[in-house]
Amino acid sequence: MRRWSRGRIAAWAAIVGALAAANYAVRFSGSSSSAANERDALYHYSSAVSGLIFYALFFAFVYAVAAVDTDELFALRRPRSIRGAVGYGFAAIAGVYVVSAALSPFLNAGKEQGLTPSHWEPSHAGAYAANFVVVALVAPVVEELTFRGVGYGLLEQYGRPLAIVVVGIAFGLAHGLVEALPVLAAFGMLLTWLRAKTDSVIPGMIVHALFNSIALVAAVTT
Repeated sequence: MRRWSRGRIAAWAAIVGALAAANYAVRFSGSSSSAANERDALYHYSSAVSGLIFYALFFAFVYAVAAVDTDELFALRRPRSIRGAVGYGFAAIAGVYVVSAALSPFLNAGKEQGLTPSHWEPSHAGAYAANFVVVALVAPVVEELTFRGVGYGLLEQYGRPLAIVVVGIAFGLAHGLVEALPVLAAFGMLLTWLRAKTDSVIPGMIVHALFNSIALVAAVTT
């Protein structure tokens, strides 16, 4: 196993830490009016555009950390076993729903972020579709490369269990949420476990995209 420099690990941690700090700053400084605006954010094309710009800039920093080792750190390769990847993928997504259900009596994790609208607005279908692409496709790709790719790749040298836990918690914190943190951290750990079992970020991208897609569809159909 290759040994990565502490400087590169520190750079990755700084990027993720800055994202978490910014998101928590916005979370704790938000007003009730801004929260109401966030609820309808996915009905605006501007949200999709700003999301694309954010992920492009964020990925540029992550890519800089990976530098010339993108093939190794991004882990964009065929899983060890397709059948195994499917099984582990189903286990991961089932696991996060079990955790979410177990914590739902105590935490309002599903509604804390407040991005999904409370009802369907056909007149905003185009904007919702554009945001769907960002949330269900772009976000999973960038986040998996960031956490399960570079993050896990750099930390695996300290042992898989530690890497899975640290990357999972970092993933949860990066979203800047409080009540949803346990569920997001668990989801992050499950996705990192999936990365470790399959030696690829691709299964995690698919599971992550599926999870986000289900949430977006459920938000306007239930």
